Amino acid sequence: MIDRTTLHGTYFALGAYLFWGVSPIYFKWINHVSAEEILSHRIIWAFILLIAILAYTGDLDRLKVPLRILPKILVTAMLLCFNWLVFIYAVLNNQITEAALGYFINPLVTLFLGVVFLKEHMRPLQWIAVMIAASGIILQLLLFGAIPWLALGLAFTFGFYGLFRKSLNLHAVAGLAIETAMIVPFALTYLIWSLAQGVLTFGDDHAIDGLLMLGGLVTAFPLLCFAAAVKRLSLVAIGLLQYISPSMSLVLAIYLYGEPFDMGRMISFGFIWVALVVFSVETWHHQRKMQHF
Repeated sequence: MIDRTTLHGTYFALGAYLFWGVSPIYFKWINHVSAEEILSHRIIWAFILLIAILAYTGDLDRLKVPLRILPKILVTAMLLCFNWLVFIYAVLNNQITEAALGYFINPLVTLFLGVVFLKEHMRPLQWIAVMIAASGIILQLLLFGAIPWLALGLAFTFGFYGLFRKSLNLHAVAGLAIETAMIVPFALTYLIWSLAQGVLTFGDDHAIDGLLMLGGLVTAFPLLCFAAAVKRLSLVAIGLLQYISPSMSLVLAIYLYGEPFDMGRMISFGFIWVALVVFSVETWHHQRKMQHF
């Protein structure tokens, strides 16, 4: 029998990952807007929504953080900003498949960064999983003559984001609000510059304006669901459920948007999927083993 906490945590996790999985549809709706303008609106409206949420919940005081950690928060903000930009660029340029690849390999990249920067130790099967995934990337290089930069960019920016954010111990909503606040000036500057150059899309069409403003909800809603899920589920459960998002995006890319997925890509993805199966089973087995001690 599943307890209510776990059940609610599962609902929140599914809400986050399902939403992230179908998010390419939103960006396709506004694909005639530049990636930079979409990103700018996403930052500004997410900041406004997050402040409203903190005001409603009475948590505005959580925005007060020591000055000494502000440089670190700026680093996490820039990493998150770059991650969002790369994802938007991938969707607008019909490369959702590669974006999905990036989020498939992200758990293994996070594990690798933990070894390099936090001196964590990987168990033998985890090393095997990382090597299998690396083989998939090398295979793509051999088959297509190009490194999947978009996928690696997404995986490493989010991996480094998690690495730095972990050391900050910030409130989930307030932390994101502070991060967006630090890059709002850049977003506003870009929009003002676009207006001066006569290339700003916002203001031309009320429907598009509404969709751009909706970017705040598109950003905040899954992150809030994710934060609620983390409080209620084990990291193993979160880790296993996270593959829902790139799986859905991959299905959308192939069957809704007609992106190519030939035998070469299938074999390359196959390496990544085998690596994830090895990684997930090993993690689950290790967790069960620890619970008996």
